[in-house]
Amino acid sequence: MDVHLNINLLYILLGLSAVAYLVIHKFSNSSGNTRLPPGSLGWPIVGETLEFQRLGQCGKSDEFPVQRMNKYNREIFKTHLFGEKTITLCGATGNKFLFTGEKTYVLTWWPNSLKKLFGDSFFTTPYEEAVRTVACDMFASMDDPNWQKMILDEFNILLKGVFQFPIYFPGTRHYKAVKAAAVIRRELMKLIQSRRGLMVDLDRRVERNLISHLMGTKNEDGELLSDKEIADNVILLMNAGHDTSSSTMMMLMKYLAESPDCYNRVLKEQREIASRKSPGELLNKDDISKMKYSWGVIQEVLRMSPPVQGTFRKAKVDFTYSGFSIPKGWAVWWTTSTTHKSEEYFPNAETFDPLRFARDNITPYSFVPFGGGPRMCPGREFAKVEILVFLHNLVNMFKWELVFPDDVISVDPMPTSSKGLPVYLYSHPYL
Repeated sequence: MDVHLNINLLYILLGLSAVAYLVIHKFSNSSGNTRLPPGSLGWPIVGETLEFQRLGQCGKSDEFPVQRMNKYNREIFKTHLFGEKTITLCGATGNKFLFTGEKTYVLTWWPNSLKKLFGDSFFTTPYEEAVRTVACDMFASMDDPNWQKMILDEFNILLKGVFQFPIYFPGTRHYKAVKAAAVIRRELMKLIQSRRGLMVDLDRRVERNLISHLMGTKNEDGELLSDKEIADNVILLMNAGHDTSSSTMMMLMKYLAESPDCYNRVLKEQREIASRKSPGELLNKDDISKMKYSWGVIQEVLRMSPPVQGTFRKAKVDFTYSGFSIPKGWAVWWTTSTTHKSEEYFPNAETFDPLRFARDNITPYSFVPFGGGPRMCPGREFAKVEILVFLHNLVNMFKWELVFPDDVISVDPMPTSSKGLPVYLYSHPYL
């Protein structure tokens, strides 16, 4: 229903915008005589967003940048996504330039369609404590399960509107996502104000959770966060941690089901670790450090099916890259697809090979499932531990087979199974 409605509205917009296009025929030459990168801005208004979404929905999201690299330029091309004129920098060199050029050439930035969902806030490495806190208890002060369910239901609606064309019309996924974000933000701001009053009443002696942590956090200008900034950061952290790990765990189960030899090596490694533990004894840091092959498997999953395919920056100033001009104010996009599936960086790139990370010299900035630079995902270490602990318990108790081996994995906006990836689960004795 949502998809059909979005598509019908897009066709209506295309017809209306064609007239505007004839009037504003300088659409593709809006930067004067500067030498823009080769590429296409696609249709008026919608650009190439429809093709981007189509390829993602049929499990071929990598083809969007790869086709344009092959057609236009291996290092850089222009496109038009989610209402924004966009430059894509490709390869490890492009990734390095963007990750190290923060605040000099580019700024971390959302397209306007995503700003309506997440606001303008961006967390950085000082927020690692916040990531650990959110994992423990995001809403420690809220004992109402109905409130928590309502927030999570609204958040699932929000997630379905990420990277949708920004048609703000009742019934579209974007419209529903914006409304859901407004509900979540309003409820969070009520919670924040309640926490502020509680901290005053109790002379600031309250249980620490994500909200109270952010209330004492300063932004990059050295100022305490406003209530709206706190709410935006909570929504952003929920987005960063809600489906990224679960998507990776899903794909981990898929690849291990398809690779029995890899499963057996993981099982052997995890059984050796389990055999040294007393009944009921929890894993510790030393145990995690011994999971070398298992971590190689997870890295290979992150290479082949990263939960986050890429993010946007915005050109802070006019600058030149690879002989082409990037105008100030244009969106700049990086994507894992230009390196993760490239034979230049990963020989036999379509083969699932967990040993490559221990065997090969991985080119810097070619393996970037967590991004890079000052905006590298602050939850990466927690994610590593979380997924390894999940894998340890899973393989020690179960083996599994895919119910639908040919299930299509779409990207919307993260890898998602069209049928939910059901499995036949077989238990075996835990040591």
